[in-house]
Amino acid sequence: MKLGIVGLPNVGKSTLFNAITAAGAESANYPFCTIEPNVGVVAVPDERLKVLTKLLNSEKEVPTAIEFFDIAGLVKGASNGEGLGNKFLSHIREVEAIVHVVRCFEDENITHVEGRISPIDDIEIINIELMLSDLDILNRRIQKTEKLVKSDKTLQKELDILNTIKETIEAGNSVRSIDFTEEEKRFVKELGLLSYKPILYVANISEEDLMSNPENEYVKQVIDYAKAENSEVIIISAQIEAEMSELTDEEKDSFLKDLGLHESGLNKLIKASYRLLGLMSFLTTGPKETRAWTIKIGTKAPQAAGKIHSDMEKGFIRAEVVSYNDLVSCGGYPQAREKGLVRLEGKEYVMQDGDVVLFRFNV
Repeated sequence: MKLGIVGLPNVGKSTLFNAITAAGAESANYPFCTIEPNVGVVAVPDERLKVLTKLLNSEKEVPTAIEFFDIAGLVKGASNGEGLGNKFLSHIREVEAIVHVVRCFEDENITHVEGRISPIDDIEIINIELMLSDLDILNRRIQKTEKLVKSDKTLQKELDILNTIKETIEAGNSVRSIDFTEEEKRFVKELGLLSYKPILYVANISEEDLMSNPENEYVKQVIDYAKAENSEVIIISAQIEAEMSELTDEEKDSFLKDLGLHESGLNKLIKASYRLLGLMSFLTTGPKETRAWTIKIGTKAPQAAGKIHSDMEKGFIRAEVVSYNDLVSCGGYPQAREKGLVRLEGKEYVMQDGDVVLFRFNV
């Protein structure tokens, strides 16, 4: 899973990236501090792995992972090349979803590229640049399809979709605001439009506000904006995440308790990213290793096996499945089998979050 962290310069984007990935991206109080996207791989926290590793006495524990791309701060005019914008926009094309960090704090020591704090203006600057970039792609595709449709009438439907998207963007709305059919979604996805990518807004607030007023006036503006386009908002203090990144796991737990928080911003971000992309995890466990695997919700057993190895999908015979909760409550596989809780599932079985699986295959 690849997520691109975007935002205007000086909104706390690289601070957040550094905190959650410990990748050491430079963070400074001036625009274009980030030119090439920094990449950090983050292990997805999953308490189930620790429990299964202990239960099955596994030699090692392997979590699934997310790649975060810290993409340089976009500015007004990026779609026309302002601030090296074209290069930055091309980096966004490589990710599956966008994490848009929005400044929702005041600090006279940190300059704002637009000279004021206005979350909605910040959001719209970036969204407009993404849409303008899409419009350029659409115009070229429409011209090409208009020529082809004269000799191939089956392309009329594609042309109609392209024109609908163009009209939507020209009205100031992102492509993700359009309700497509499943067939249309497949076609639109192939276009690689930036404003069609799923987006998660991260309201970056001060440490003080996180403690006393997390939904400040700036955050409320972001929440209202996100609701209008069916997007999600999470509230994070990048500064607190930066402080936590230097602590041990035990120290982090104590730190969170002292702040009255239930979980870290990273956990919130990962959970929201999974929801955004419709993802879940299944587990494999044994003496050698306990591992988590990420798949799309609705994935069938053979395709899940293919995540482990393509041969397992090709030669799929069946899956031996037990739910995580059943396996743990029984105390292991022998007890779970005795109670009939280990099931044999075939090719049409739809995987469930927390399934502990042993795939049988023949190659």
